[in-house]
Order: sequence, then C-alpha cells, then structure tokens
Amino acid sequence: MGKKVLIISTSLRKNGNSDMLAQAFARGAEESGNDVEIVRLADKKIAFCRGCFACQKTGRCIIDDDAVQITEKISEAEAVVWATPIYYYEMTGQMKTMIDRANALFVKDYQFRDVYMLSTAAEEDGSACERAVNGLKGWIACFPKSRFAGSVFAGGVTDKGDISGSKALEEAYNMGLSV
Repeated sequence: MGKKVLIISTSLRKNGNSDMLAQAFARGAEESGNDVEIVRLADKKIAFCRGCFACQKTGRCIIDDDAVQITEKISEAEAVVWATPIYYYEMTGQMKTMIDRANALFVKDYQFRDVYMLSTAAEEDGSACERAVNGLKGWIACFPKSRFAGSVFAGGVTDKGDISGSKALEEAYNMGLSV
C-alpha cells in the first residue's frame, strides 16, 4: 500500500511551469503505487489568517473557507508537496497564506512526515529559490515528526510551457517515484 500524497499547486497560472512540475511529480508518485491528490489554490477561496489563535483551542480555523478543507487534507497526507513559482526570490503569496492558515495543524495529530518543494523561476541561478525553501523549512521546523525531503528547481522559465523538455521535469518525476 502506497502513501497518501498531497500536492499543493500555488500558482494562479493554470498549466504553467510549476503546475507542470507538480504533474510530473504526481505521475511518478502514482506510478510507484501512491494515492495522489493535487489541490490548486487558484481554484480556492482562502482568506488571510487573522492571528486570533482560536484554531489552537478548537483544532479548526474559524474562517469558513477552502483553507479549512485543505488543512485537513494536509493533516491526513503522509507526504506534502508544495509547488510554487518564485516571485521576487520568494514563494507565492498564495502559498504563504495557505501555510499561515494551516495553523490548526499545531494541535492535530498530523500524518505528514515528508515535505517537498517544487519551484520555478525566470531567474536561472539555482539560488533563486533559497528564500522560499528556507521559508518552507521554517514551517516544517514547527512539526517535529516531519522533515524536508527534497526539492526540484527549474530556472530560466518565464512563459507558460518554457519548462517543456526540461531536466527538472524528469527530476520531479523521479522524486515522485521515490516517495
């Protein structure tokens, strides 16, 4: 029996470069027998965290929007994969907002152990994703049963589809196979 894998695609551009990385990872993970679900934040309504900490008492955010269901999916997944384009050397605002809204996980018996990051950027330098990776590692540090399991970065991709034929797609597929 494979693992339950949740891929959270944070780009607002459907079928863009980071979506393609997510799909490659998903193919690999499915082929190795895992149960894979992709959630696209572009299709969801997610408000900003209010910082009220009610979720720390109830285990559920008081804002009734799509983030509540996504947080539950994160809690139940054994592997969580975040896919993001890099904007100004950071993760998307949508990704950060979802991370903040997943605050209810602190009081839950979460299942995720392995957390991955897939990222793309117009910048070619591999260091372009470092701040985003460190931001995700900061989130992971709050969950002692989990670990940063790896990342794939595709640089030099700006326009939709630029990633086609990229070595990064193969890397994401292979990473998915290894989940």
